[in-house]
Amino acid sequence: MSIITGSTALALAPSTLAVLPQGGGASLESRGETFDQLIGKILQSVSDSQHNATTAEAGYSSGLPGNTLGTALVASDRAQVMWNAAVGVRNEVVAAYQTISNMQI
Repeated sequence: MSIITGSTALALAPSTLAVLPQGGGASLESRGETFDQLIGKILQSVSDSQHNATTAEAGYSSGLPGNTLGTALVASDRAQVMWNAAVGVRNEVVAAYQTISNMQI
């Protein structure tokens, strides 16, 4: 998931937070990726993080060895941050669409 901040975009992945430069980089088409595929990957990573959080919480609550409270809390927080970022991006896209649709031609 990308969050545009200044001159960089933050790309959220299930286990990493990578910083991608804006402009000058490879376009989606040159990487062989469509916008739909990019959105699909982003939503899949959000879903995966939520699943990982649920699994970690269930493992801790059932007392399985190796599952700590810290691991469960970090996984839950990561999933929450990714969800909030996805909702924030969706809200910005909807606002941009509404602005464009209200323009007179």
